[in-house]
Amino acid sequence: MRPLRVALVHDWLTGYRGGERVLLHLARRHPQADLFTLIHERGTVPAPIEARTIHTSALDRIPGRARHYRKLLPLFPWAIERFDFSGYDLVLSTSHAVAKSVRVPAGVPHVDYCFTPMRYVWDRIDAYLGDGARRTLARPLVRRLREFDVRTSGPDRVTRFLAISTDVADRIARHYGRTARVVPPPVDVSWIEPASAPGGDAYLLVGGFVPYKREDLVIEAFRRNRRPLIVAGDGPGRADLERTAPPNVRFVGRVSDAELARLYRDARALVYPQHEDFGLVAVEAQAAGRPVIGFGRGGLLDTVVPLAATADGSIDASSVDATGVLFGEQTPEALCEAIERFEKNEHRFDPRALRRWAERFSPARFDRELDAEIALARDETRRAAATATGSPA
Repeated sequence: MRPLRVALVHDWLTGYRGGERVLLHLARRHPQADLFTLIHERGTVPAPIEARTIHTSALDRIPGRARHYRKLLPLFPWAIERFDFSGYDLVLSTSHAVAKSVRVPAGVPHVDYCFTPMRYVWDRIDAYLGDGARRTLARPLVRRLREFDVRTSGPDRVTRFLAISTDVADRIARHYGRTARVVPPPVDVSWIEPASAPGGDAYLLVGGFVPYKREDLVIEAFRRNRRPLIVAGDGPGRADLERTAPPNVRFVGRVSDAELARLYRDARALVYPQHEDFGLVAVEAQAAGRPVIGFGRGGLLDTVVPLAATADGSIDASSVDATGVLFGEQTPEALCEAIERFEKNEHRFDPRALRRWAERFSPARFDRELDAEIALARDETRRAAATATGSPA
């Protein structure tokens, strides 16, 4: 029996972030698969991705497209529908924009691993377009993109949706009217040595320095509580925040994996203020045996087990396997209060329990669950074809 001929689809290849980590895992599992993407800037992703046959769209021939690809958003729907998947047995897309909208031939199952429905036109439109003239001018484009996004989300395009978190599955249901199975991303924590004792005095923030990451909130909270904070990472807003940060906040910039693992182990806890679709950094910190103090929305509700409060507001002592403390509002006051709750209950966090929890998000688990979903998609496609032709399934 010949192996499946698989086509991988990814929105674009211009850097190595969370979505590309998942793509790298899939590329290693399907070494013979071809890859389809709108734009490919060579050298921006690891060798196992670069080494395969990569089909790009017409947008890839536009000068400067790797730097300015977001300006090409109006052309994404046109470009993504031009790919031809004739001869493939399975289409597997990883999507946060339009990759899930590819046209697939009849009888070919398409499984979409959805990082989020298109942020630009749904849940984070304010962050990308604001609320002024720019948003008003973009209104017709947003309407067209929403119509396209919904129209290309039916069973004729996507056999089965998979979501990286419960929060994303809820958005898929709300925007597309489709049910999505939650399959957390593969998180390899083998490179992180777990701590065996409490950390140091300093808290840790791993930033990306774009508005929704809310590093500003954390720095303001630590300006008030005067606890030591180490800030790792880089991004567009770093310079402004670093210039105005108080002396108890130390920026270390972009660090290697080995240094990041050390920072996790040495931290008192990870501070995680943003609403993320999943929250890879939170899982990594827990793998190092460190609790998470995070905003209680989004993917963090899947990746962190919070200390449970009793009716009088104290911490429920039964929550012995908790892995973090969550706060309900993105304000410095709420974060400061969460830090105080954490410090009063710091002894309840067991580094070994934290590590065991993080290992639940292993690549092996992802592979088992993804393979099961692919098998279901193939069965559904066969049954649909049999119904259409009147032949036995």
